[in-house]
Amino acid sequence: MNLPFETSFSRLKEYIESQEYRGHDPYDALKSPLFKLPLFKSNKLIRFGTQQLVKRLPFSIRPLLFVPKGYNPVTLGLSIQAYSYLYKAEPENRKSHNGKINFLIEELKNLIPKGFSGACWGYDFDWEARYAKIPAYQPTVVATGIITNALFIAHQITGNQEAAHLVESAAKFVLNDLKRTYSNNTLCFSYSPFDQNQVFNASMKGVRLLAQAYSINGNHEYKELAKKGIDFVVNQQKHDGSWGYSLSKVGGWTDNYHTGYVLDCLDECQKLTGDFNYSEHIKKGYSFYVKHFITQEGAPKFYYNGLYPIDCTAASQTILTTIRFGDIEIAKRVSNYTQKTMQKSNGSFKFRKFKNYTIKTSFMRWSDAWMFAALSNLKQYDK
Repeated sequence: MNLPFETSFSRLKEYIESQEYRGHDPYDALKSPLFKLPLFKSNKLIRFGTQQLVKRLPFSIRPLLFVPKGYNPVTLGLSIQAYSYLYKAEPENRKSHNGKINFLIEELKNLIPKGFSGACWGYDFDWEARYAKIPAYQPTVVATGIITNALFIAHQITGNQEAAHLVESAAKFVLNDLKRTYSNNTLCFSYSPFDQNQVFNASMKGVRLLAQAYSINGNHEYKELAKKGIDFVVNQQKHDGSWGYSLSKVGGWTDNYHTGYVLDCLDECQKLTGDFNYSEHIKKGYSFYVKHFITQEGAPKFYYNGLYPIDCTAASQTILTTIRFGDIEIAKRVSNYTQKTMQKSNGSFKFRKFKNYTIKTSFMRWSDAWMFAALSNLKQYDK
């Protein structure tokens, strides 16, 4: 399709709302009733293999596996982020957008798992990762950090106090429930309370959450821990300005959206804490990002050294990151390219386009909610 921005955006928004924020996910295969059977419930190889196979097939077999549509907390958070941007971009519709923000906040409160020190969230499906196993709704700092970032944006733009309270509550989850790896006077937060993995974007989401809570309540412990977390990640920056994914032996790759997450978090942290000692690191990282992850046409490259797959989370993060750093024209080119290449007639977005084939399945969290947040942010510049 090659639609005007407003038409493309309206179709996406209408689709998400028509689905009541529910949909499938790339990693939701384990919601199949098949995995309640004894062998499939406990065999890691079968579980991990099936999850990866269902994710990678160019067609969806979820109906055959009776995988239901999910209600993912991250989808709700990204939608809060989108409505907050729309609240700013469309003053005439503020009452409607505010009502949806309040509704989604209440829904998120109902999805907070018990047994942790503060508000936190996970995905609505069992997740069998290579080095971890996380049951449905059990929290990760990635899911929590995406959601609390949306809540913080809602608080900033609309003054929503419940959103601010949830950010403050979630800071206690980071403070008390995540594990820490120390290196000299720096630290890395774990991906979840159930592992010790050192994943740069994940730790930075926890660091950003502490900085956001600090900006609300002035708790200097949060600021001090945030600095140690920033120092850890900055120390892992490569000479060319890039970051790998993690410190694990198989985590050395450099991709688009995880790099974008790190840059966004670093920039947010220095603005909220007033510590601008990391400006050169951010400048060098962003220079690498723009040079290596965006083609002249506006295609969001997945890896720094390879175009494919064209991925909607990568596209969305490229739009959000370039807007953050003031490159609105680049954001518009990426938006236009992604809309032409990936949007379906019903307004949703395809999962991934490879060189020789496309996975046309749309995923509510991965494809649509991320694009909703990104395009809502871009909407205020669509003049």
